[in-house]
Amino acid sequence: MLSNLFKGIFDTELTATVSVTDFLLCLGFALGLGLITAAAYMYRTRYTKSFVTTLALLPAVVCIVIMLVNGNIGAGVAVAGAFSLVRFRSVPGTAKEICMLFLAMGTGLITGMGYLGFAVLFTIIMCVIFMLYNRLDLGAKKNAAAYKTLTVTIPEDLNYTEIFDDIFEQYTKSHELTRVKTTNMGSLFKATYNIVLRDATKEKEMIDAMRCRNGNLEICVSSQETISSEL
Repeated sequence: MLSNLFKGIFDTELTATVSVTDFLLCLGFALGLGLITAAAYMYRTRYTKSFVTTLALLPAVVCIVIMLVNGNIGAGVAVAGAFSLVRFRSVPGTAKEICMLFLAMGTGLITGMGYLGFAVLFTIIMCVIFMLYNRLDLGAKKNAAAYKTLTVTIPEDLNYTEIFDDIFEQYTKSHELTRVKTTNMGSLFKATYNIVLRDATKEKEMIDAMRCRNGNLEICVSSQETISSEL
């Protein structure tokens, strides 16, 4: 009688049913591997409690979906994919978050198919590689140092469209004027550029050259905020 409680109402003699023991075993493995995945993501990474909780539980959710679709892997992946996309319907995710969600889904998929050993091996290898790549710089600091946002204050009697062209040609690989606004009752312009430096160590030389050109008015250089950094 108790075993009937865990049978589907559409099960037949030709349908492979999931036993309670197998269900609990796979669920336990999925939860454990989810914790490993979440711990790997927390290593040297800014994180939120909600996202870490999602990573810990997502393998179990995918695992159960795969187990209960009666072997229809296509349907299981479709449903699990729909679950994972809920996170990104309103809030954009970074490439790292998307990667970890796919890793968690893959762990749940393998566990749900019953390959517990492969699931453990896959999770450990991928988490170790993730932490290794996360620790390595991979040229990120050098790349970030080259991309800058430059804001220059210019007197109204100077033509901001071409006044710094020769300086940009010497010190930058590329430059783009993104915004111009007036300030100080219209007597000054503030021009904002996105630039890519040829040599980040010569940033001060470039600023000094601009100070001579704009009458030693305010110049601000900051790290460039780009959408691509979140992709």
